[in-house]
Amino acid sequence: MAEHIVNFNPFLKPWLAPQPNNVAGKGVIEKPGESGNFIWQNRKAEPTQYENDFGDALEKVFEAGALELQEVADGLNHVGFRTPDGSAWDAERLAVEFRLLAD
Repeated sequence: MAEHIVNFNPFLKPWLAPQPNNVAGKGVIEKPGESGNFIWQNRKAEPTQYENDFGDALEKVFEAGALELQEVADGLNHVGFRTPDGSAWDAERLAVEFRLLAD
């Protein structure tokens, strides 16, 4: 049998908002030892090259001291990392991109 390595969890269940449960032991937490521990268990798919490049650019911007959303957008523009359509970043566009990538 050939070994197949994946960089994401294909069995990842959609996130459900926690709901209070008044019955002890009846929550949605998986039982220890009964679930596989995948390395990339919080990813639905392997990151794209754009996502990897975006992460690298964000690291540079944060290392330079950016704290506020507009500072991050300015920093991305400064290091030459553009939006997927090639335009410059602004705070609103960056917030939209974060929301898109969080899904």
